[in-house]
Amino acid sequence: MVLAMESESSGPARHIDPGRWLAQFADRILVVCPRCGGRALVVPRPDLEAPRFFSELMFMPRRLVCAACGATAEWEAEVQGAALVGAALGGTEDPFFRQPLWLQTRCVGHILWAYNEKHIDELAAYVSAVLREHLASPTMAMFPRLPVWMKRADNRSKVLAGLGTLRALAQRSAPDERSDAAHRRDDRPRLRGSTLFRGGPY
Repeated sequence: MVLAMESESSGPARHIDPGRWLAQFADRILVVCPRCGGRALVVPRPDLEAPRFFSELMFMPRRLVCAACGATAEWEAEVQGAALVGAALGGTEDPFFRQPLWLQTRCVGHILWAYNEKHIDELAAYVSAVLREHLASPTMAMFPRLPVWMKRADNRSKVLAGLGTLRALAQRSAPDERSDAAHRRDDRPRLRGSTLFRGGPY
């Protein structure tokens, strides 16, 4: 109740982060289609059960589908003994098929990107807040690991404008509507993906 009253008052906007991981936004990723250059979608394979933990999204088999040209592709985590080597999240390419993200734009000399609309909304809520509070360890949390330029108060309006551009791009799908920033950069944060020792159905 107190937080609701603060948000409705004329006081500064507050963002409280419970420790969201980037993996929580990896259930649906908009990418550039490798065949036609339009918007394609990367999702967990539809015949699988819903994950019990969002961290499983880094290891679940994936499918890339383009509604425009019909292109499809399949991805599965690499098996190494009793372990699965999954995706390394982060960067301007999709972590499974390594295609450029559809949601990219230039912003204050950098590239601003997101996986999907839900990701955009979470970033906008954080960037627009004057007061930011983290309730969990920053080890794997997304917001403490954002680049400094996204957190700076003097960049707030430009970053929010960039997120608005990404939101508009999410409604577009044709190859000629693709952002000029959406191309391959090979900027994945690390060469090796996450490791999971299997105890489940994967």
